[in-house]
Amino acid sequence: MTKALPVLDGRFVRLEPLGEAHREPLRAACDADADIWTSLYPTPMNGSNLDVWWARLVSDPNRAGYAVIHHGEVVGCSLYTRDATNRRVEIGNTYYRPDARGGAINPEAKMLMLGHAFAPGGLMETGANVVQFRVDAINARSRAAVTKLGAHLDGIERHDRITWTGRVRDTCVFSILSEEWPMVRDKLEARLMALAMTAGAG
Repeated sequence: MTKALPVLDGRFVRLEPLGEAHREPLRAACDADADIWTSLYPTPMNGSNLDVWWARLVSDPNRAGYAVIHHGEVVGCSLYTRDATNRRVEIGNTYYRPDARGGAINPEAKMLMLGHAFAPGGLMETGANVVQFRVDAINARSRAAVTKLGAHLDGIERHDRITWTGRVRDTCVFSILSEEWPMVRDKLEARLMALAMTAGAG
């Protein structure tokens, strides 16, 4: 992307634009779940596969990513893919190491990324018109997480792609429209506040 991503800070996570300093910590996070790459992801990111993935990311002018930092450690990543002509943004290629799943990390990371995507002057001058999520139909955990964010299921693209293992994937397409974002944001903020209070009480 022509515009550099800013650092985004929340209560639970810090999102830093993916850079070379994040490569090895991200590899370690991806190596923490060897099975997930053959069962769910369309392309692998563990071991030496991360270098192939990284090269594709940095060579694509319409993609950019964040390292997700929790307690000072890289626990995962999430990417933007931008279609500036149609003011569309996809948030995807999200991965968290197993101990970072559940809780506040994903909802806050997504809230920060959504806020930047929809903001005028963020990823594009007038802000995104729609943010989309594309989820493997068999990935029940991710489907539930995106639904809980407040995204709308637009439909399922059957036989959408062939994964690196040869499995033919159906893809669930979710979206949040710009006019829906304020309500989605308010619900996410309330959810995160409740999680913060629970953490404080513990």
